[in-house]
Amino acid sequence: MSEAEDRELLGRERETAHLDGILEAALSDGRGAAVLLRGQAGIGKSALLAWTRNAARRRGFAVLAAVGAVAEAELAFGGFHQVFWPLLKRSRTLPARDRDVLECALGLREGPPAGAAPLGASALALLTEAARDRPLLVVVDDVQWIDDSSTEVFAFLHRHVAALPVVFVGAGREDGPATERWTARPVPVGALEPAAAEALLRRHHPSLPAAAATRVLTEAAGNPLALLELPLLPDDEHGAGLPGAPGRMPPAHRLERLFAERIRSLPPDAAHTLLLAALGGRVTLRTTDTRPAPTAAPGHPAATPGALTAVSGGPAVASVGPMTVSGGPAVSSEDPTGGSAVAPVEPMGGPAVALGSPTGGTAAAPEVPTTVPANPAAVVAAVEASGLAHLDGTGALAFRHPLVRSAVISLASPEDERAAHRFLAGRLAAGDPRRLRHETLAAVLPDASLAARLEEAARRIARRGGDAEGAVLMNRAAALSADAASHTARLTWAAVMAARGGRLAHTAELVEELERRPVPPGFEPLFAYAVVYVDQSHRIDFESSFTLLPRALDLLSRTGVEPFEGLAEQIYFKLLLAASYTDDPRGWRALEKHAGAVSPLARLCRAVWSDPPRTAHGATRELALLTREMSEEQEAGAAWLLLWTASAVDAADETLWRRFTGQHAYATQGSVAKARFYQDYLRGRWESAAACLREAEAADDRGYHCNALLFRHYYAHFLAGRGDEQGLREVEALIEPTASGARMRFVTDHLVHLRALVALAHGRYEEAYQSLVQLMPPGVLPRGLPWFHLPFYDLVAAAVHTGRRAEAAAHVEAGRAARMAGVSGHHAFLLAAADAVAAADEVADARYRSAYAVEGAETWVFAMARLRLAHGSWLRRRRRAEALDVLHRARDAFRRLGAEPWAERCEEELAAAGPPTAVVGGRGLLTGQERRVAQLAARGLTNKEIGTALQVSPRTVAAHLYKIFPKLGVTSRAGIARALADDSAERD
Repeated sequence: MSEAEDRELLGRERETAHLDGILEAALSDGRGAAVLLRGQAGIGKSALLAWTRNAARRRGFAVLAAVGAVAEAELAFGGFHQVFWPLLKRSRTLPARDRDVLECALGLREGPPAGAAPLGASALALLTEAARDRPLLVVVDDVQWIDDSSTEVFAFLHRHVAALPVVFVGAGREDGPATERWTARPVPVGALEPAAAEALLRRHHPSLPAAAATRVLTEAAGNPLALLELPLLPDDEHGAGLPGAPGRMPPAHRLERLFAERIRSLPPDAAHTLLLAALGGRVTLRTTDTRPAPTAAPGHPAATPGALTAVSGGPAVASVGPMTVSGGPAVSSEDPTGGSAVAPVEPMGGPAVALGSPTGGTAAAPEVPTTVPANPAAVVAAVEASGLAHLDGTGALAFRHPLVRSAVISLASPEDERAAHRFLAGRLAAGDPRRLRHETLAAVLPDASLAARLEEAARRIARRGGDAEGAVLMNRAAALSADAASHTARLTWAAVMAARGGRLAHTAELVEELERRPVPPGFEPLFAYAVVYVDQSHRIDFESSFTLLPRALDLLSRTGVEPFEGLAEQIYFKLLLAASYTDDPRGWRALEKHAGAVSPLARLCRAVWSDPPRTAHGATRELALLTREMSEEQEAGAAWLLLWTASAVDAADETLWRRFTGQHAYATQGSVAKARFYQDYLRGRWESAAACLREAEAADDRGYHCNALLFRHYYAHFLAGRGDEQGLREVEALIEPTASGARMRFVTDHLVHLRALVALAHGRYEEAYQSLVQLMPPGVLPRGLPWFHLPFYDLVAAAVHTGRRAEAAAHVEAGRAARMAGVSGHHAFLLAAADAVAAADEVADARYRSAYAVEGAETWVFAMARLRLAHGSWLRRRRRAEALDVLHRARDAFRRLGAEPWAERCEEELAAAGPPTAVVGGRGLLTGQERRVAQLAARGLTNKEIGTALQVSPRTVAAHLYKIFPKLGVTSRAGIARALADDSAERD
């Protein structure tokens, strides 16, 4: 884009103003951002990226860039490599651990996989270091073709650049799951307004007749690329529709059809050259070379002055002869220090071979040219004249638009395409992963040797943390396997890698195929793990957990051989998860049987979930001790067990989050997020409720339907705490049928508790009590309710409010007898709070103060506010002066949480504790307590129900009513309601 065109980008004032504001914020305030330009093909996203790059450079930004490509979507960390390779020299200033993580991801050293979060943390440290000199702009085009591993790292960075002068701007198609995984804030790029569309058309086609211009404007529908290209269509092509379909084609289809016609009109050499480039080859042609040519033997064409010379962008390509083809492109990113660096997408195993000098690989099919065109200059001229591609600044062939690439590939026959892949494979070094890809796509028949090399490459990529890409290679290895057993074994590994890489929908497809095949000997545990992973996470079905996993543990126990280290522990965890969700006795029996063969952490996790009132004492201390003694490698493998154990005893705090962010490879971000949202609810960070709901939608999009259900389940906790009855009903309608069908007591029992919590918020104590006794009868701490401590306090409070003091006391005594306080600090606080609420008057105040003094009591914000409300109400009834302070503190906490029904209860208590208030039209003043009695009577409550709610006797209620009637000038309860309504209207 020229500077003039840049400054006059037509019709994009809104988008450029938005991008300009983001750049200015990074420059002036050091505030970073991440946005994604989304729109249909040809809509102008790349033009906006070019505008952003130029605007950033004018402000002094350093610019880093990456471009997604179909040919490289399966190369793990390819997009990450493009962005961070130019910054690598700055990693010398980072801690050794960050350097190691970055170099492993970039393929410069061997090491254990880091995972998206730790690699993201190291990349963030590198960006922080680079941004010390000047702000950074990271531009990523065609994000829909960026590899999964890079996408996960970029997603981490998007969430963490707000405090840095770093701006991410991506661009991608508006549809498709790949774009959905790009987590930056979307900025829609729509069609141009009519005036801007006409101005663009006139700028590039000034001599177009008015009638033709009108026709093009209509057919282009505001698509800039269509406005530039459609005028070149023959007249009889305009207005044509798709065969068998009414109306005109969408602009993108029309353009692809137009490009196809141009491709067909090219000379065979030129069309073949485009096919090589479209399939991932780097075709480089130059008539003048501005850099030193590589050394060549005398007489070689490369040594001849003035010859067309291939200019490589690094070690990917050797410069030999007038035309060079490599098996894949090298991508240039601007170096923040000034210059440029060309980074191959993967580290190269050696130089490729020049076109026309094949030294290895399979020979191309006869119908496809395999030598340098007789006249390379004519190829360049034909390609550039067609407008389909051009030579970029390095002399490499660059397509006019991704739609051209699509059209080139769609026109090629399967035979031509395979021959081109064979040809490209021969241009790459034996160790280059792109050579393997081309060989695979060229293969037709089973090939045991190629399958074995694919398997090894898949394992190598997975060791670097690229499980998703490793799964693709392993699946191809399966397809090329020469025997059924190898096919099934590799397919099983592909399913496991896809699951670990977050590609659950792909895992489900592989598992469906596996279930139709016999399991090879020795692969039963791995097969069981893959099937159960899909059944639990994707299908929300736990039956296979109890049929397959116990047998897998039996087999692993007998043989002592694991397909991969830690498989037995992960299978044990998957079985524990299923048992915790469903309380199926088959799971608990198998877990007990194999408890002696697993780690102490796995045994502790079973203890805290199986029967915590009797088996979880001292769990918090033991968890801290085990974690402290773990090596980093052990901790990475135990991530899920650590999370699940900590969640059971409400010990997942900021210290644990820091450990996961910096170290873990196997803990998926979904698992971390679920644990985090639950702790946010318990610890009063209720502003995260909306993010919880967004995570549910994202999980559904990625096929993690069980995660989505659980995110909504945790979102329901926030709603219930706020007393949002309608919201809770809506979420319950979404998740309860699925949870019931899967026998997920973990969810359905929680919903019973949440309904009771809403009833308590609105003063419906009898309803709450009847719900809670479905979970735990008074005086009983049942097995099968591992989170019993949450409804424990609620049952005691509901029993006291409904006059069931004996039942409340029995429940408190059951908690003491079970040594509930020894499980965790949260358990200890809830037991002390329940003891205070149920206590006799003579000791109640001391019990409340003892509950406040429990270590860490202020951590549990909502529970503490409720305890203060109960205490303030008790103090108010005894006319104690400190009641006002306690009630104010409770009210303020509820308001910060958005728990309005609870805040209103505090206001009622404060009103009852205040001076007498006049009632409009009445003949006297009501005291605070009289007003509360009047309000409850107006709602239709009986004297007994009012007494229970206010914790006074029915006789006392009757005495208050005896005074209220004459003060209000009424003779019935209906009259009370009218008087209070009149009073409210008058005050308004």
